[in-house]
Amino acid sequence: MARSAWIDDELALLQEQVARFAERELRPHAERWEQQRVVDRDAWRAAGRAGILCASIPEEYGGGGGNQAHEAIIAQELIRAGVGGGFGIGNGVSSGIVAHYILAYGTEAQKQRWLPRLATGEFIGAVAMTEPGAGSDLQSVRTTARRDDNEYVINGQKTFITNGQNCDLVVVVAKTDPTLGAKGISLIVVETADCVGFQRGKNLNKVGMHAQDTSELFFTDARVPKDNLLGVEGRGFIQLMEQLAWERLILALNATVMMERAVEITTAYVRDRTAFGQPLLAFQNTQFKLAEAKTKAVIARTFVDDLMVKILRGEADPVTAAMAKFWTSDTLGEVVDECVQLHGGYGYMAEYEIGRLWADARVMRIYGGANEIMKSIVARAL
Repeated sequence: MARSAWIDDELALLQEQVARFAERELRPHAERWEQQRVVDRDAWRAAGRAGILCASIPEEYGGGGGNQAHEAIIAQELIRAGVGGGFGIGNGVSSGIVAHYILAYGTEAQKQRWLPRLATGEFIGAVAMTEPGAGSDLQSVRTTARRDDNEYVINGQKTFITNGQNCDLVVVVAKTDPTLGAKGISLIVVETADCVGFQRGKNLNKVGMHAQDTSELFFTDARVPKDNLLGVEGRGFIQLMEQLAWERLILALNATVMMERAVEITTAYVRDRTAFGQPLLAFQNTQFKLAEAKTKAVIARTFVDDLMVKILRGEADPVTAAMAKFWTSDTLGEVVDECVQLHGGYGYMAEYEIGRLWADARVMRIYGGANEIMKSIVARAL
């Protein structure tokens, strides 16, 4: 495969390093993590020692001093290694999202307190947005954070929270003024270890992405210092919107890598598998289906690579990012379904990577903003 235009020699070296790390430290445990439904804490600390966590956070805060391209390389290689579904070991949330909320909106004291711990794997980060009654419609969140002297008192329930079982640090989306709608939303950081009133729910039994823990979180008069507010009170919704272009691009990149992986393993399978005395690849239907799948994967790669170049230039376009997110995840569904079909009955077996990819792919059209919301964003810009 040709090198993407945004990947230079330094990033290509990082690509090799992450691939070796994943093969040595992560892949041998992947099946066990799938079964236990959570990644070991030791894996996070190993990733921290290898420089894989917070790669795009400045060195003064314990990070790797890179940029978003470094995060993209790491995300790609973890998916190619087949560990932990679309977000690898959950690093896309902890390093790619939580750390950047803190970097963008945190005070100097907050950055010094939290970022180095995220970079070493001592802390694992989560974002608590979704609620039982509020998914893509973030303006409808009902979790509240009431000021009481020098503390916020948080009450509410969150669900579908990636890293929910492991998290030490949670960025909670809450209403500090419920009368103001979106203008009353704030981001408040909760350190889970010492937070009375914080409780983890069960590790949710998902259809796919089994190694990635996903949980309910409960806040019952949970008290946190007022200094845990990220940025300015009431600007939480704006802060979320400012970060979404990058978050949706990384989802599009994940979907693209999953497509490429599906085509790769299916091509190998149909070369080896025979039917009626000849390889499956010899049949015209197999050739046509794989030709279509390969073409879609190449188009997706061209699209997201172009968007990566623009993001790295500071030309983030939320509308194009929405296009990329919904198109690549929709197309991923088409590609991986055809690849399962070409595997026949084996494609439906969980021990086959294509079956796991198929199960992991479905949620890509839902999280990060449902694809229907993405299409509404694009339609408003017409």
